[in-house]
Amino acid sequence: MPVTIAILKETADYEKRVAATPDTVKKLVAMGTDVVVEAGAGDASSISDSLFQDAGARIASSKSDALGKADIVLKAQVSKEDIDGAKSGAMIVGLYAPYQNKDLIQRAADKNVIAFYMELEQRITRAHAMDVLSSQSNLAGYKAVLDAAEHYNRAFPMMMTAAGTIAPARVFVMGAGVAGLQAIATAKRLGAVVCATDVRPASKEQVESLGGTFIAVQDEEFKAAETAGGYAKEMSADYKAKQAELVEQTIAKQDIVITTALIPGRTAPRLITEKMVKSMKAGSVIVDLAVESGGNCECSIAGDVVMKHGVTIVGHKNVASRLATDASSLYAKNILNLLGLVIDKEKKAINIDWNDDIIKGIALTKEGNIIHPNFSQKPAQAAE
Repeated sequence: MPVTIAILKETADYEKRVAATPDTVKKLVAMGTDVVVEAGAGDASSISDSLFQDAGARIASSKSDALGKADIVLKAQVSKEDIDGAKSGAMIVGLYAPYQNKDLIQRAADKNVIAFYMELEQRITRAHAMDVLSSQSNLAGYKAVLDAAEHYNRAFPMMMTAAGTIAPARVFVMGAGVAGLQAIATAKRLGAVVCATDVRPASKEQVESLGGTFIAVQDEEFKAAETAGGYAKEMSADYKAKQAELVEQTIAKQDIVITTALIPGRTAPRLITEKMVKSMKAGSVIVDLAVESGGNCECSIAGDVVMKHGVTIVGHKNVASRLATDASSLYAKNILNLLGLVIDKEKKAINIDWNDDIIKGIALTKEGNIIHPNFSQKPAQAAE
């Protein structure tokens, strides 16, 4: 029997992506799998059922019909209903937000499904093509600048006209990871004067290569502020105070601030206080890309656009999903590349190498147990 893969329709709020596209379905079918797509799964991404059918998929009229006999289930955001409806031993690949949804992990273990979460791919060369955080953050950084432009009531580039000269917008990007670097590049393309900050030393050269000015307290702690995996470290209270003073001085001069700072498994660091918001000019804009993890700005509200002290603060949820077609395309390719590791093309069967570093990085559950080290320990040990 061929491996059956189910593509389910998303049910989470603000979610418009789909976990497969006609292009990836064609490749999955070529691998010898049987692909079943829940009716309407691609509607929000402008992908019709007929396009999936033309690529070789079968269309199921309901979630239960798609899930029933599926060996592999693909989702953007995995839900309790997906786990409950899957057969024992099935593999469910998707975004679990495991630090916020530990009950979902336990549910997967209790159901005896294999849960692969795509949020924390290993930062090794082999895993780049499967790195969901990078592919989706790239789009989020781009969209953040467009959202800022929508709410900013002036032009971005310098314009010299017979009636006078329009000064360019000043944009400050906080956090120079994938989203931040794309925000810098996009703001520069629109003609803004851009500066950026990050606690990782390697980001200085990256920011400057894109034409931005780097802003940071560059002391000894700053020079050691990056993990071996490339993530930002939590900084000391003393460094945070010095950095906050520099940021406060910088923010007061900006028209637009885009914040992107996240620490895996923790509440987003607070970078912008209400006092800083008050210091900005009327008509300025803040876009908080970390709003779903607690927010980098004290005044941002998840899922809303608010006005505080004359400043518009944008807190859209799931920003990548607001570019659903492209986000789905990249996400689907990330998953396709992962499935290339777990499906034996010759035997047309699932064959998981549990010793593979990539698999060890994303596997949450196996044979009724929580196996990922970040979640399998006792709470006190995990917190440490």
